[in-house]
Amino acid sequence: MSYTPSICLIGLGGTVSAHHADSLELCNYQSGHYALADILAKLPALTELATIYPYQLSNVSSTAISLCHWFNLKHLLEQQLAQPHIKGAVITHGTNTLEETAYFLQLTLTTDKPVILTGSQRPFSALSSDADFNLINSVRVAIADSAQGKGVLVVANDKIYSANDVSKTHSYHLETFQARNGGPLGSIDADRQVRFWQQPVQQPLAKPEFRQLTAPDNSPFVPIIYSHAGADQQVIEALLTHTALDGLVIAGTGAGRCSPLEEAAIAKARANHIPVVMSSRTGAGVVLPIACYQTLGLITLEHLSPQQARIWLILELLLKAQSGSLTVSSNAASAD
Repeated sequence: MSYTPSICLIGLGGTVSAHHADSLELCNYQSGHYALADILAKLPALTELATIYPYQLSNVSSTAISLCHWFNLKHLLEQQLAQPHIKGAVITHGTNTLEETAYFLQLTLTTDKPVILTGSQRPFSALSSDADFNLINSVRVAIADSAQGKGVLVVANDKIYSANDVSKTHSYHLETFQARNGGPLGSIDADRQVRFWQQPVQQPLAKPEFRQLTAPDNSPFVPIIYSHAGADQQVIEALLTHTALDGLVIAGTGAGRCSPLEEAAIAKARANHIPVVMSSRTGAGVVLPIACYQTLGLITLEHLSPQQARIWLILELLLKAQSGSLTVSSNAASAD
């Protein structure tokens, strides 16, 4: 009797669960129309690959995903992956914030089993939807021995990406997911085989303490400020004056720069002991701890995108709340 691996399939919603009566409609559709049970019934190839244990955690657009969803997902994954017969997990998710969920899990999960996130650019009901093959390929990766120990992965358009370095780069095209710093880790080829070309880069910003965090009563308030030509101090000063600001991420120009007026407002934030992370809006490259950042007391987080930097800072703030101290990376300025 042949061995059939087992995985858990967790549904969060998104375009992969979407429907429209017109199979050529790719813009106006209803997310969350199909539950996992519907998808499994319409796509029997999934259960031919593995024994699947489905869990419908939510069924929403990824624009509605919150810190609460992330901690609920982390708890469910660790509960399921602790079972010896479960080889890995696949998570269906809207593509708009999929990379953020992937990075949160990368920093917080305690497992070496494959955890795969996937979604689709076209609704499940569409002609030539990418949903079918993205789901099938994700299961193939989840049951592959070669995927063990590679951290959280994103599978889309026949490619495999690390959560450390993946982002959505196009609003509609199927090849939207890219890793601009390191490229894909591997692929699922025409012979149905999973092939890895490289190992994921070690994540120097990950901390074991992140894995012990529990869901907070309230999420820290950490907005992202997008710098631009002619930017002034008004947005940052309004946040300082009118909100309970816990932290701030700057999506700076180039290698992470902002206007003189913004710098003056950031100095006020630092004087109020608000941690500020400087990142880059470019989508690739590193932000280095140059002298002017150290003078301002800014945190720099190497290659992290603004949205990844926000997740990192939220976890740091939760450490402060839950353990009484806020630690920062070795290349970062003090965050008080």
